[in-house]
Amino acid sequence: MTTPPPRGVPAEQRSLLRTASPDQDADAARQPMLAVLSDRRTFDAGWLFERKLDGVRVLAVRDGHGARLLSRGGHPRNTTYPEVAEGLAEQSCPRFAVDGEIVAMHGGRTDFSLLQQRSGITDPRVARASGIKVFYYVFDLLSVDGFDTTRLPQRTRKALLRDTLDFTAPLRFTPHRNHWDEAMLADACARGWEGLIAKRAAAPYVRRRSPDWLKLKCGGGQEFVVGGYTDPTGSRVGFGALLLGYYQAGRLRYAGKVGTGYDTKTLLDLAGRLEHLRTERSPFADPVRERAVHWVRPELVAQVGFSEWTRDGRLRHPRYLGLRDDKRPEEVVREGPGRT
Repeated sequence: MTTPPPRGVPAEQRSLLRTASPDQDADAARQPMLAVLSDRRTFDAGWLFERKLDGVRVLAVRDGHGARLLSRGGHPRNTTYPEVAEGLAEQSCPRFAVDGEIVAMHGGRTDFSLLQQRSGITDPRVARASGIKVFYYVFDLLSVDGFDTTRLPQRTRKALLRDTLDFTAPLRFTPHRNHWDEAMLADACARGWEGLIAKRAAAPYVRRRSPDWLKLKCGGGQEFVVGGYTDPTGSRVGFGALLLGYYQAGRLRYAGKVGTGYDTKTLLDLAGRLEHLRTERSPFADPVRERAVHWVRPELVAQVGFSEWTRDGRLRHPRYLGLRDDKRPEEVVREGPGRT
């Protein structure tokens, strides 16, 4: 007996559906669609706009074996966010794959530093007892009931998503606006948001970085690779500052150092991780003119906020926000309008 297509797919779009095996569902969840940073500030009616969330990207698959949470690199995350996996496993829809962002909230804003306190936990009991409440903001539907939905338009996928899941805590539907307003980004920034994501309403879901999704940021901030650190001074413990870089044509370029944003626990925890990565040679392609430097293998990725880039390619007023485990070091490049 042929399975009928999902309700809500317009008749003229049903030819875009493809059957998907459970293995294909899992494969889809290992290669998310990524946005391009943009300075575009005018949009026609062919776009929709979501809040840019400051969290950890997680794709999820629900099948006959339960729900699986996967990072951008395909690493399991069920034990770190057991309440999210449980919420997905209890859904009435037996089979689906979705894309979204796990966040922690403080004062109505997403707080990446707070989320860090959950990110390193791999024991579900410890995760639940941490006191750090997390939410899974789901924004895309990759498959449902054995149908691959990625070729459907963005607007159709979001409508299907709303009807597919029961959005009770900790699951949340990511709302969007359908019309651009010049004041929209300014309002987002005034609310303390990281920015907006503009999505082309007719676009399919593609497993790569695409200009059909645009990041409209409120301020500076991106990921950097840690290539070294300096000694602490005065009463400081652990280390002084992290030395940061990004990849350009396969070479790690030096972007400067970040010495603020740490509490004592973070300094000590990071110092232990850095010690295990010590190496004799600098991983940077550029000279680093800092004193009391120790080099490390470029395996850690840090999220850093900053005000702007200086003319000589260094970060101005950087502050450490936390480590990322959902992005490989070799993926880290200098972000700029139109750059991927």
